[in-house]
Amino acid sequence: MAGLFHWLMLLSVSLGAWSVPIDRNGKPPEDPPPQEGKQEETLDTGLYYERYLREVIDVLETDPHFREKLQTANTEDIRSGRLSKELDLVGHHVRTRLDELKRQEVSRLRMLLKAKLDSTDQHSVQIDHASLLKQFEHLDPQNLHTFEAKDLEMLIETATRDLESYDAARHEEFKRYEMLKEHERREYLKGLDQERRETEERRLQDLQEKHKMHPKLNAPGSKAQLREVWEETDGLDPQEFNPKTFFTLHDTNGDGLLDEQELEALFTKELEKVYDPRNEEDDMMEMEEERLRMREHVMKNVDSNHDRLVSLEEFLKSTEKKEFNSPGEWETLDERPLYSEAELQQFEVELATQEAELVKKAQQLKQEQEELRERERALQEQKKEYQQAVMQMSQRQRAPQPVEGQPPSGPNGELQFHTEMKKLEQGGDSPLSQDGAAPQSHLLAEPPQNQPLHTS
Repeated sequence: MAGLFHWLMLLSVSLGAWSVPIDRNGKPPEDPPPQEGKQEETLDTGLYYERYLREVIDVLETDPHFREKLQTANTEDIRSGRLSKELDLVGHHVRTRLDELKRQEVSRLRMLLKAKLDSTDQHSVQIDHASLLKQFEHLDPQNLHTFEAKDLEMLIETATRDLESYDAARHEEFKRYEMLKEHERREYLKGLDQERRETEERRLQDLQEKHKMHPKLNAPGSKAQLREVWEETDGLDPQEFNPKTFFTLHDTNGDGLLDEQELEALFTKELEKVYDPRNEEDDMMEMEEERLRMREHVMKNVDSNHDRLVSLEEFLKSTEKKEFNSPGEWETLDERPLYSEAELQQFEVELATQEAELVKKAQQLKQEQEELRERERALQEQKKEYQQAVMQMSQRQRAPQPVEGQPPSGPNGELQFHTEMKKLEQGGDSPLSQDGAAPQSHLLAEPPQNQPLHTS
C-alpha cells in the first residue's frame, strides 16, 4: 500500500506505542491459535473523537475508488483537503454508513454537553446544541445529518493538528510526573526523625548515583547507533553495514516507510544500557520519555517533508549528512534538569489547592451520605407504619360479619343476650318486668284450693 494511505492510517494509532524489534538470531515464533470472538487490539491516541476517526477510516478503506485515489495522492493533497472532494464518487453504501457514523457522533457529543452542564448545575438551562457543537472542530456543525467532503477535510486537519501537539502534551505530563515524585520524596523525608531521615537521604542519593553510572549513549539515528542494531539485534557483520538493507530489514510491515513505531523500536538496544526494570533505581516511565525524545530527534533530522514518516529516500539522504557519522554523545534525562525549583513550588501550591478542594468535596459527599441515611431511616419507618395499617385492614376484612336478624355477637363470638342472662342468674332476685308484674317462676305452681278433686 502506498505511503499516503499509511499516513492517513497513522492518524488512528498511538504516537506513544512502539513495536517489538525483530530478532534475527532467534527461532521464528509459532503462529498463535486463532481465537474466536477476539477483537483486534487498538492503541489509544488520546483523542476524544478517536473511535469516530477509526470508524471513518475503516469505512473509507472499503471503497475501491477512494482507496485507489488515496494511493496516488500526495501528502499535500490529503492535508489541503483536495482528496476530500473524491468523497462524492464513493459508493452509496459507503456514504450511507458515513452518514450514520456522523449522526452517532453528534448524538454522543450532545450527551457529553448535557453531562457537562449537569455537572455544573446548569441542567435547567435550555441547551442550544447547534451553537455548542461549534466548539468541536472535527465535524461540520452546520450539517448534523450527512457526512460531506467538508467533514472529511475537518477530520483530517483536526486529527493532524491534535496529534502534532500530542508529543508536547506527553512531555508536560512527564514533567508533572517527575515533580510529583520529588514532592512525595520530600514529604516522605519530613515524616521521619533526624536519624532515619539522614539514613534514607543517603540511600536515595546512592540510588541516583547508581542510575547515572551507565555507558554513554550513541545519538539516535547516527551511524554508530544503527550499526549497533545491525550487529546485536540483526546479527549481521558490522563491517558490512548497508543503510538500504538496514531500512528494508526494519520496515516491518513492508510499506516502504519507517513510521514512528518502527523508529522507536530501533532505540530499544540503546535504552537497555540505561534502564533495567529489575533495578530499583531505574524508572520505566523515564525510559519511555527517553524513547520519545529519541524519536523526535530522528524525525527532526530525517523527516524532511514533515509527514511523520521516513521514506527510503529521506533515510538515505540523512546518511550523507555530517551528523550521521559524528553526531556526538546523547544527553540523557539524568544529565539535564527537567524543572526549576520555582516550578516545583508552583506545582506544590497547585497540589495543595487540589487537595483542599478534594477535602471539601469529601465533606460534602459525607454530609449528603448522612442525609441519605436519614431519608432511608424515615422511609423505613413509613414502610413499617404502612405494613401495620395493611395488616389491620386485612384482619378487619377476615373478621366474621353478623347475619341479618341475628343478635350481635360478643368479642368471643357468643350472642350478647346469653351474657345478660348469665348476669341475671348470678344476681339472685329477678327484677320486675316493665309492667310491674313479677316474672313467672320456672317452678310448677300449687293447685288452687277448694277445687274438687277428681277421683277415679
